[in-house]
Amino acid sequence: MGTRTGLLLPVMLLALFMAVPGMGKELKKMKEMTVTSAAFTEGKPIPALYTCEGKDINPPLAFGSVPAGTRSLALIVDDPDAPVGTWVHWVMWNIPPDVREIGEGSVPTGAKQGVNDFRRNSYGGPCPPSGTHRYYFRLYALDTTLDLASSTDRAALERAMKGHILAQGLLMGTYRRR
Repeated sequence: MGTRTGLLLPVMLLALFMAVPGMGKELKKMKEMTVTSAAFTEGKPIPALYTCEGKDINPPLAFGSVPAGTRSLALIVDDPDAPVGTWVHWVMWNIPPDVREIGEGSVPTGAKQGVNDFRRNSYGGPCPPSGTHRYYFRLYALDTTLDLASSTDRAALERAMKGHILAQGLLMGTYRRR
């Protein structure tokens, strides 16, 4: 097969792909779940209670639109504005698929927590050294449960989730120390 012929097939497939309305959107679109909190709304400040200046407990979270076939949920909370790079505040997996909320200062029965950047196996609240930081609560629906050690960090969790994510959801809150 010559170079021209070898290039012709991908070009024809691309033209067909572009000719079918909405095909690109469908292939790119991953199902989305909702993540909300009774303590704060999207893009708004996280109350001090849930930070290093308060009780340092996790805020209440609620989940919606969890897809059928979900075997477990995973949650990662991070701060991309930290001076040393993204700072991980919470790593959790094997949240039962029927859980639709995590109560204030609690962990769902059966869920496992990994190591955050505070070197703890628990939630570590916002505690920015200066300025206003953003905190992302990232929820993942997985088609499996994960057999991971308590020493698992974010990178190891993300490797284990690869190829198993059915849907994801996101909630962002901000915090600035007093």
